[in-house]
Amino acid sequence: MITTILAAGGTAAAESQFGLQQALKEGGIISQSVFTILVLMSVVSFYILFSKLFEQQKILNQAKRVRQGFWSSNSLREGSAKLDKNSAYKQLVDDGLAAQDQHKQLTDPVEAHDWLHGSLARSEAAINSKLGGGLAFLATVGATAPFIGLFGTVVGIYRALIKIGASGDPSIDKVAGPVGEALIMTALGLVVAVPAVLAYNWLQRRNKSISEDLSAFSNDVLGYLASNGAVKPVSAAAAARPTPAATRPTPGTTTAGTTGGVEKRA
Repeated sequence: MITTILAAGGTAAAESQFGLQQALKEGGIISQSVFTILVLMSVVSFYILFSKLFEQQKILNQAKRVRQGFWSSNSLREGSAKLDKNSAYKQLVDDGLAAQDQHKQLTDPVEAHDWLHGSLARSEAAINSKLGGGLAFLATVGATAPFIGLFGTVVGIYRALIKIGASGDPSIDKVAGPVGEALIMTALGLVVAVPAVLAYNWLQRRNKSISEDLSAFSNDVLGYLASNGAVKPVSAAAAARPTPAATRPTPGTTTAGTTGGVEKRA
C-alpha cells in the first residue's frame, strides 16, 4: 500500500515537471515572446469577430426597416428622414440626392445616369470597405499563427537538446519530456489560427450578403433618381397598387345566362 502511494506520488511529481509553465521557463525569452504574441493574436481576433458581428447585425436590422416602409414614402428625402442617422442605407440615399443636386451645377456635359451611378458606387464601396475592416488581420492570424507556434517549438526543442547533450544522459526519459513540452507552442499556434480562419470565412460570407443587398438598394435609388420618381422597386409598386374590387353581379341577373333567377330558354 505504502509502495503504491509512493509510486503515485513520484509519478505526479514527474508529471508536474512538464507543462506550459515549465515550457515557458525552459524556452526562455523566445518562448515567452511567442506565447505573448499568440495570446495577443487570439484576443484581437475575438474582439474583431464580436465587433464585426455587432456591426453586421446593425446593418441587417436597418435593411429590415428599409423593406418595411422606405419605398412607401412620397419622396427619397421623406424616406431618408425615416431612417436612422447612422444608417448605411441613409448614407446611400443622401449621397444620391447630393449627386443629383451637384449634377445641375456641372459645367461640362455629363450624363446624369453616369454621374449618379458613379456617386452611388463610391458610397457603396465606402460602406463595404468599412465592413471589411479587420478581416485582413484575421486572415493574417490564420496564416501565420501556426508558423509562429512552430518557431517556438523549434527553439524549445533546440534548447532541450542542448541541455540534454550537456548533461551527458541521452536516455529516452530525458529526451521525450522536453521535446514533448516544446510541442505545446505548435498546439497553441493551431488553437489561435483555427478560430481566426473560421471567423474570417463566416464574416466574409455575411459581408457578401450585405453587399448584395446594398447593391440592389443602390440600383433602386438610381432608377428612382434617373426617372424622377417614376421607377420604384417592383415590390414597392405592387404594394402601392390598389387591389381590384371583386366583381359583383348586377341586381336581377345571375351567372350562366340567367335573369331574375329564371334560366333563359330558347
